[in-house]
Amino acid sequence: MTASANLFDLLVNYLPNDHSKQVTSDYFVREFLSTNKGTKVLDLGCGSGRGADLILRLDPKVEWHGVDIEDSPEVAQRQRTDLRFHVFDGVHLPFDDSSFDLVYSHQVFEHVRYPEQLLREVTRILRPGGEFLGSVSYLEPYHSFSIWNYTPYGWVTLLTAAGMSPVQLRPGIDGVALIRRSYLGRPPESHGWFERSPMNAEIDEWGASTGRRHALINLRKLHYCGHICFRAKRP
Repeated sequence: MTASANLFDLLVNYLPNDHSKQVTSDYFVREFLSTNKGTKVLDLGCGSGRGADLILRLDPKVEWHGVDIEDSPEVAQRQRTDLRFHVFDGVHLPFDDSSFDLVYSHQVFEHVRYPEQLLREVTRILRPGGEFLGSVSYLEPYHSFSIWNYTPYGWVTLLTAAGMSPVQLRPGIDGVALIRRSYLGRPPESHGWFERSPMNAEIDEWGASTGRRHALINLRKLHYCGHICFRAKRP
């Protein structure tokens, strides 16, 4: 078999063909918790803790834990005391092996100084069959001490190297929308772009007019997305 640099060939196993809607990391949280009840969840890079609201609303029996670095700007905004918060050094997670059913990470890894080491830690603390899901930046301008942007292929490569099995990649808001949102100073109307952004809408029209299947529409959106939404498992 000859090697191929074609993105479709590299990602074909992770491109869903059921639909090609734009999503956020909430999509995979809802999907996971619809079939897994009473689970132990780690919100990695939890910041103020607002991610707990969605998770506990979907399943009040979840055992939620949040972890973040001590000097995160988002942690500085934290006021709530009703949740289990932990501190870590950005690399070593303070939990035993195979401790969690789910690790959730919403727009965190673009801020992580040592992503490969932390991803290996995520694998370590997940139970066999446990899942890692969330979203990460691709074509997004600098924000809140961000360091990295990840291509879809690059993110799959890092997940695999850390011992995880990628399951799905789905497109979030398109990169042009994120750039324009930043350039314009985050105007109120740009908030709606997280539901359906302009370039993604244009790609939907292209897909409908050319009869493309959803996997190919997802691929084109991932080519230009600002956020990559992902689902992976520990084997």
